[in-house]
Amino acid sequence: MALLGSGLTGEVGLRVLFSPLSSNIVLRTACCSIGIGLPVYSTFKAIESGDENEQQKMLIYWAAYGSFSLVEVFTDKIISWFPLYYHVKFAFLVWLQLPTVEGSKQIYNNHIRPFLLRHQARVDQLVDGVYGEMVKVVRSHQGEIRFVRAMIAKILGSVNEDAPRLGEIANGSPVSETNSDSESDSNHED
Repeated sequence: MALLGSGLTGEVGLRVLFSPLSSNIVLRTACCSIGIGLPVYSTFKAIESGDENEQQKMLIYWAAYGSFSLVEVFTDKIISWFPLYYHVKFAFLVWLQLPTVEGSKQIYNNHIRPFLLRHQARVDQLVDGVYGEMVKVVRSHQGEIRFVRAMIAKILGSVNEDAPRLGEIANGSPVSETNSDSESDSNHED
């Protein structure tokens, strides 16, 4: 509450967030902020501090969140229609991160780890096969990849060249013609 400035502001924010009539946009934004934004920053802090316990905690969180996201991709169109779905999702994402209950660690130890240990050989074969196919696709399309890379570089180059001129227009100052433009105009007048 101290971060919000006053108790009234925090109360209003929580009422909007947890109101059954509130927009799903608010809840989806909260889920994204709590499920991705905050953990990205926490991961950054864990990496920068060099604290191996925090790094492992964040790896476990990302394993749990990634597994949840995989399940959600296939079930979202069905379960998102249930009343209070995004409220439950928000609560679940908070639960995953709470240090007192370590939800992500419970999910990892009780479900993800046993599943992957049981199916590790098959998953390794699948990953190796997918990786091999990706390498074949990239090798067989080298020409197209070079073409797209060159087009992107050309587009970015033209954007960088036009950026100062666009800045002048945005600031309201007149754009002066370059010397080559004015010289070519004067040559055409002769």
